[in-house]
Amino acid sequence: MGSASTPIAAGFKGGSFLIASRRPEEVFTPEDLNDQQRMIARTTIEFIQKEVLPRVADLEDHSQQHRLCRELLRRAGELGLTAVDVPAAYGGLELDKITSLVVAEATGADASFTATMGGHVTIGTLPLVYFGTEEQKARYLPRLATAEMIAAYSLSEATSASDALNCHTKATLSPEGTHYLVNGTKMWTTNGGFADLFTLFAKVDGEKFTAFLVERSTPGLSVGAEEKKMGIRGSSTTPVILEDARVPVENVLGEVGKGHLIAFNILNIGRLKLGASAIGACKALVRESVRWAKERVAFGKPIADFGLIREKLGEMTVRTYIGESITYRTAGLIESLLEGGKANSVDASARILRAIQEYAVECSIAKVFGVEAMDYVTDQAVQIHGGYGYSAEYYVERAYRDSRINRIFEGTDEINRLLIVDMLLKRSLKGELPLISEAQKLMDDILSPQASVSEAKAEDSALGTETGLIEGARKAVLLVAGSAVRKYGKGLPEEQEVIGAVSNMVIEVYAMESGLLRALKDLGRGDGSLNSGPNRGRNSGRNGECGVACEVAQIAVHEGIDRLEIEARRALARIEEGDTLRVQLSVLRRFLKRSPVDVIELKRRVAERAVRLERYPF
Repeated sequence: MGSASTPIAAGFKGGSFLIASRRPEEVFTPEDLNDQQRMIARTTIEFIQKEVLPRVADLEDHSQQHRLCRELLRRAGELGLTAVDVPAAYGGLELDKITSLVVAEATGADASFTATMGGHVTIGTLPLVYFGTEEQKARYLPRLATAEMIAAYSLSEATSASDALNCHTKATLSPEGTHYLVNGTKMWTTNGGFADLFTLFAKVDGEKFTAFLVERSTPGLSVGAEEKKMGIRGSSTTPVILEDARVPVENVLGEVGKGHLIAFNILNIGRLKLGASAIGACKALVRESVRWAKERVAFGKPIADFGLIREKLGEMTVRTYIGESITYRTAGLIESLLEGGKANSVDASARILRAIQEYAVECSIAKVFGVEAMDYVTDQAVQIHGGYGYSAEYYVERAYRDSRINRIFEGTDEINRLLIVDMLLKRSLKGELPLISEAQKLMDDILSPQASVSEAKAEDSALGTETGLIEGARKAVLLVAGSAVRKYGKGLPEEQEVIGAVSNMVIEVYAMESGLLRALKDLGRGDGSLNSGPNRGRNSGRNGECGVACEVAQIAVHEGIDRLEIEARRALARIEEGDTLRVQLSVLRRFLKRSPVDVIELKRRVAERAVRLERYPF
């Protein structure tokens, strides 16, 4: 198992970013990628640009799609891209999770192939990697690693959607005990039209949620017609129909009744990779938008010179940078728990799963932020292209249709928002994370007659003001979350709007801090891209020199604080009333007290760098 390029401090609890600040050297950033990881990224990008993008029209033609998808996956297999997560003992490369994320991001320029690749490599193959028996792995993994055999994941049903355990597909053990008879219909199976092996979920005896490895040739299994989709038309999406499908007992994956462990853990890593691929799409769209804006002339000059276009390009770049910072920080955290472990040890898969479970909250944040950033970036790319952006002849039109599914994939964004708060509260109740106790201490301090609530203070260093604001934001989350738990107790799950507001605040804290720590880490390196050029030293805090990355961090923090305050006020108005509400709003203002920065000027500078480089500028 490979390791991260630079040491990342291990032992940070998942979700602990809400109660403790981190130092820049304690996070992994894209700038920390090693030479091998950068080479793999270049290889993947070149493969997408030269072999996938020229064939997108053919991939959307169902008469050619299945054959072309298989061909492209096998070509990816020849390059080793389908073998990154597979153990070396079964023909894989067994590389680290950061490298796996690099490949996912680099496929993002075409959403259809991203879905095809993810359906095979991530949710299709990883269940077997992590939960398969030695016999199962030996039988299937070598062929999956090379894409000789294609995998798919069948979880959803017409009546279940994000409620994965609401499963109506049933499995009944045959009288002779040699196989299960499986009956039901699975929906929206990516790669369903041509996959050879399905990880499929059913309830044994209608009660025990269980995963099965089901081959396409299984008697009783059939595949329905291709779905007619809004987007990702270059990928295969079909129902899988089971009518007394005879599945051998040795094809039970994991344990009978423990299928939820497989479903939820695979979704966690799938969310992180989906966030990464969304950021890859954002980078491609920034590049397309910048190039178009430089070429398109209106009123006698390129539209890239117009302030409102530069504002869009600046914000597109900011959201991409923050999403990228989140995904690689999270991958670094997961990898930090795997440092020193032997890749071929008997507990290797269990260790990986524990690491993924530890940072499940962060994985959900990466998914939600990444796909919603992609939605914004795609929408603005169409707007920058004007009428041409609405034409099917242009890349951004397809990207616009393709982007929409991502807020539904891997658990809807609404489900993920509920999960973020639910997981944090459960960890706190188990004593794994002292969130509730920290919130109670804060509440006691606020309500005490001798209360003295500290406000964010600017430090005499680069991004010192922003560092203080993030500390205030943490307190704001504890204030609102603590108030909600105290008011609603066990009834909190019924207050989904409040949970959603708290979740949005949590996402903002992780996003702001991830971007800020990345900028500070680069500043500490003395990276020339940050500390050279005409912007050196401007808007960099009271002291210290900063560049475009720090300007991006400033934008992200100040605009993030604005959004966080709106969510806090909205939730508190639901939770409290009268004098208590007035006190809490006053406390909130002190936590988040700030002077506005000139984000218009900052976005102009960020956009100027993107325009000059004709690409995402990091």
